[in-house]
Amino acid sequence: MEFWLSAAFVDTGEYVELAKAADRLGFSTVAVSDHIFYADYEARYPYTESGAPPYDPDTHWPDAWVTIGAMAAVTERVRFATNVYIAPARDLFTSAKAISTAAALSGDRVIAGLGAGWCKDEFLQTGQDFHTRGRRLDELIPALRELWKGGMVEHHGTYYDYGPLRIMPVPGKPVPIFIGGDSDAALRRTARLGDGWVGNRFYSEEQLEDLLVRMERFLAEEGRTLDDVDVIAPLAMPPSADLYRKWEDRGVRGMMAMPWWTPTPEIKAANSGNPLGLKIATMERYAEEIIAKM
Repeated sequence: MEFWLSAAFVDTGEYVELAKAADRLGFSTVAVSDHIFYADYEARYPYTESGAPPYDPDTHWPDAWVTIGAMAAVTERVRFATNVYIAPARDLFTSAKAISTAAALSGDRVIAGLGAGWCKDEFLQTGQDFHTRGRRLDELIPALRELWKGGMVEHHGTYYDYGPLRIMPVPGKPVPIFIGGDSDAALRRTARLGDGWVGNRFYSEEQLEDLLVRMERFLAEEGRTLDDVDVIAPLAMPPSADLYRKWEDRGVRGMMAMPWWTPTPEIKAANSGNPLGLKIATMERYAEEIIAKM
């Protein structure tokens, strides 16, 4: 079982120290989120009843790949992922170059978690077509893989037409591409194109089981099984080794953790006024009570 640290909604100045702690404590991956800006969005956030996103104008959204580069520079073992990077809101080469550079600088410790996105406002401001975002992502993923191989590449598709050309630097080994989103379209994309799937909200056990059943159906259509993809599943349940062993047996490869959401009263009191200290203390507790037992 892998343990991913969700670093969404974290202040920019905390990332480096959290990465050092994750490296030391046995977390496998630090996952960072992606938004370009905050606004009074016209688009509805798909995971709340109100349609309002679960963050406010003061929430930090540092560039994912710059942040990963900074964290990679002070760590040795832990990997870094995006959960998720909205590649269709950028042009192909912006994404290809940023991800390949982060992979090269980190010693191939990056995972590209990619999603189609929900925020139409961001697409409008970056000049990318919101309505073709899923189809463009389907074409973009194999194009990224070809660009990252090195050498001269050309591509003549529906949405991307270029080459021959090459980018440098390129990764030393293939960058795993994980798909985000729990719609049927996202799960089909996982089955066709993904090395893994990563959830970006916390699920009940019933929701996770339903998701896995749907994923298995789409994987079967592609001649694949859950053994062929790394499923990283956030669970809205108190963490326990027994719970995670159950889901590991079901085919889940990793769990997402945000330990500072549920600090003990003692940790909360000891770190009053010190949000970074509270985060690291809860990570230490999680490592002792969960990671060490798995």
